[in-house]
Amino acid sequence: MSPSPSPARLLRVASALLYALSSLLIVVVNKTVLTSYRFPSYTFLGISQMAVTIVLLYAGKAKHIVHFQDFDKTIFYKIFPLPLLYVGNHLTGLASTKKLSLPMFTVLRKFTILMTMVLESRILRKKFPKRLVCSVFAIVFGAAVAAGSDLAFDAEVYAIILLNDVFTACSGVYTKKKLSAEGLGQYGVLFYNAVIIIIPTLLMSALTGDLLNAFAFEGWSNLNFIFYFLMSSVMGFVLMYSIVACSHYNSALTTAVVGAIKHGWWACVLISDVQRLRLTGKPHKSQRGQGSDDHRCGTWCLQTGPDTLTLKHPASGSHKCTVFYHYL
Repeated sequence: MSPSPSPARLLRVASALLYALSSLLIVVVNKTVLTSYRFPSYTFLGISQMAVTIVLLYAGKAKHIVHFQDFDKTIFYKIFPLPLLYVGNHLTGLASTKKLSLPMFTVLRKFTILMTMVLESRILRKKFPKRLVCSVFAIVFGAAVAAGSDLAFDAEVYAIILLNDVFTACSGVYTKKKLSAEGLGQYGVLFYNAVIIIIPTLLMSALTGDLLNAFAFEGWSNLNFIFYFLMSSVMGFVLMYSIVACSHYNSALTTAVVGAIKHGWWACVLISDVQRLRLTGKPHKSQRGQGSDDHRCGTWCLQTGPDTLTLKHPASGSHKCTVFYHYL
């Protein structure tokens, strides 16, 4: 009779599965909010997710359900540089999707795995077995071959997305370090990271007019929209918790690998949608812009933008559908 899995192993597997599942679900929910209901502000949605994280953890701490360190002057030192890495990751992620195709974006994201492994060995002094190192290099080699065949090579965009890989890898490794050495715990890292980030994000949203667009949205009276918006906000907390938990019970490298698998899955979904559009000339119902026409002849041409797919047809120009890359 084989021995039953240890509790520690079960926690490692469960945290990885939670991260994979929550990251897939939040993309579906976000896509519903931003595409089906055409909510104009992905930034405001992100602010809502951070706000829910703060409220839930603060209430949990007040009720003694969760425990983490009270605020004091050492918090900024203990949490640093996680907030800066998060902002850098977000900004470079937005910039990298302006000109790069989605398949190539997914390919280049594979370099995050190698960078994470290198940073873990340097910063956390972790040693990896040779078979794991060979597996990582095989993944990166495949990504390099695919990148080498990109006819639309743009050195500036490639540099930005590789910088995005660096921010992602650093964020994962430093999250693991803070969980292991600083005494903040999983909930403390989540809470104080959200508290520090939400204020400048809110100010930026107000200055750019994005906040006003969110408040002026006409769908706030729609109960179905409110349901999906609240679900997205709660799923944001679940996703952030699952990332921290996966890093805590496993490693930053495991979290990076799970994230890469999720990127590949969602890219396949989007590519299949675009392929169907090219074959039928008909956008998916939830992706049709107001006033757009269906075409069953000619060729649709796909271009990427910071938060949209632009689908161009020679007969009528283009229409756009929000994809919400930033949570991929």
